[in-house]
Amino acid sequence: MLKFELLATDPATTTPEGSYLGSHARRGRLTLNHGVVQTPIFMPVGTYGTVKGVMPRSLEEMGAQIILGNTFHLWMRPGTEVISQFGGLHDFEKWDKPILTDSGGFQVWSLGEMRKISEEGVKFSSPVNGDKLFLTPEISMQIQRALNSDIAMQFDECTPYLSVEPKTKGQVTTEREARDSMELSLRWAKRCQAEMDRLENPNALFGIVQGGMFEHLRDESLAGLEELDFPGIAVGGLSVGEPKEHMMRVLQHVGPKLPKHKPHYLMGVGTPEDLIAGVQNGIDMFDCVMPTRNARNGTLFSRFGDLKIRNARHKTDKQPLDETCTCHACAGTSGVSWANGGRDGFSRAYLHHLDRCGEMLGPMLASIHNLHYYLNLMQEVRDALDAGRFGAFVKQFHADRARGV
Repeated sequence: MLKFELLATDPATTTPEGSYLGSHARRGRLTLNHGVVQTPIFMPVGTYGTVKGVMPRSLEEMGAQIILGNTFHLWMRPGTEVISQFGGLHDFEKWDKPILTDSGGFQVWSLGEMRKISEEGVKFSSPVNGDKLFLTPEISMQIQRALNSDIAMQFDECTPYLSVEPKTKGQVTTEREARDSMELSLRWAKRCQAEMDRLENPNALFGIVQGGMFEHLRDESLAGLEELDFPGIAVGGLSVGEPKEHMMRVLQHVGPKLPKHKPHYLMGVGTPEDLIAGVQNGIDMFDCVMPTRNARNGTLFSRFGDLKIRNARHKTDKQPLDETCTCHACAGTSGVSWANGGRDGFSRAYLHHLDRCGEMLGPMLASIHNLHYYLNLMQEVRDALDAGRFGAFVKQFHADRARGV
């Protein structure tokens, strides 16, 4: 089941200098089998059936409405035969709110030389034990049906980054290769849809717009998916190594063209600035490993910029990570930010100490903080859209982030 309601839109707004602040931002409500999701929303990534270092209760307390599961990795371990005994991923990991599962396409793409793609599917060696495996659109749908996610994703081929600059290093994808990849994903989309119908899957299946850095291929991909009439549409193949300006070029081209009556999902993106740009271009749903991965590597996000907790300057710093934040790391059990008089949170000095000592509490608190920041950012976006002041919010967001910690 999927029901999407468009609650508000943001009118076009510009600064006196004429810079774009947003004209496609939208406020919505998504009803799924396991609950209601207010959009725009950020979805924490739970690759192996857990958001790394964060208890389900903590996710609920910080306002997580929907999380991700990874089809490829859960297929590897523990396997669908185990998860099926629990009726799906919800009971297995004790999360009673909505779950979105990816298709495994990105993980297969990331295997590089370890995989061989054909019309039928992808042959590859298991990164766990070396077993020879074969993943097809049909098998991906069967795995996701066993996981019983609220939203399943079509099996697609993630088109590699095209270097449009002659001197840019990295993998170069020609227009012909990008077209072949996009058209293969469209054919796989039809097979995914047919298999989900055969399985009588009660959950929603999203199609994925591909086409690399070529706007006209993105248009063709979207047109093909609209013919198939998926209940939701995702934009894939961005933030895969391309320069930021090219990612934004494609996003600004595709986002406003997505069907207005369906939810829009930007896959695997990204920084706080990327999320705001996505909202400005009509995106409703985001996911990214960045909040937890960066936390484990000592990078913390805050209203006033990014903070490297490993830097020696934090050794004796009594400040919290973010004086405006109400997460457990910054505000402790009281939930009162330092800006509002609270003094129960952990200092930067303490978090610096935990990181330097390799104590597991360090990345746990850092992950809680980063996820709280992302989720709270989306709450502030929703509040701004509800109040009709999204343009002013975006301007203040960029000013705050530029201030620095």
